[in-house]
Parts: sequence; C-alpha cells; structure tokens
Amino acid sequence: MSGMMALVGFAAWTLVLVALVVVWRVIEVLRGKPANSWTRGAAAQTPDFVKRAEHAHLNCLENLPVFAVIVLVAQAIGKSPMVDAVAAWVLYARIAQSVTHLVGTSHILVLIRATFFAIQIALFAYLLWGLAA
Repeated sequence: MSGMMALVGFAAWTLVLVALVVVWRVIEVLRGKPANSWTRGAAAQTPDFVKRAEHAHLNCLENLPVFAVIVLVAQAIGKSPMVDAVAAWVLYARIAQSVTHLVGTSHILVLIRATFFAIQIALFAYLLWGLAA
C-alpha cells in the first residue's frame, strides 16, 4: 500500500468513527431527543460505546495531520518509497488502536491500545528520521 493510499485510509477511518457518533445522534433525534442535547460542556446521557467512539475519533484527529505531513513531504521530496514501505503499518496500528478503544477500557485493553499508539509513534519517528537523512 502506498503512503498516499494509507493516508486516504486513515482519513476514511476517521470519518467512519465520527459516522458512528453521528448515526447514533440522528437516531436519538428521530426518537424525540432535542437536537441540542450534546452542547459542549453540558453533561449528556451518552452510552459508553458512543463516548469511546468520540474519543477514538479525536485520537485519529490528533495523529492524522502528523501522518499527512510525513506522507506529503515524502511525496514532495521524492522519498515516497521509504514511506510506502511502512505506511500500511501506521494505518493498521491506528485501526487496531481504535477498535481496541471501541471494545472497552479495561486495564488490559488500555495497555493494548497504548501499544498500538506506541507503534504509530515509533513509525512516525522512523519516517521522520528517514525524511531528514
């Protein structure tokens, strides 16, 4: 998988996560819940799964720009093959982290999620090192 396709996959996964939240909220509104029930700073009765989907989405938003810069700079300076070699692993680690987050928040799941996050950070560092060389 090319770096560009992994970047598209990362963006698509980010949209899938926010879609989970949006679909739940639309269903709630159709059931009669006021549309302004989720204002910022206000306590909302949100199921744990939906809260975890929101957090997984926000986690994606934190790393998507970093991955995008790495992939796009590699493309611009002719180092795409280096990124292409590991980009799929960044995407796989991101999806695994998110899925683990969606499953639950037990101690072991948090450790597993942290491992997938650490893999992404290590891959980012490797790629940045390669871009700088």
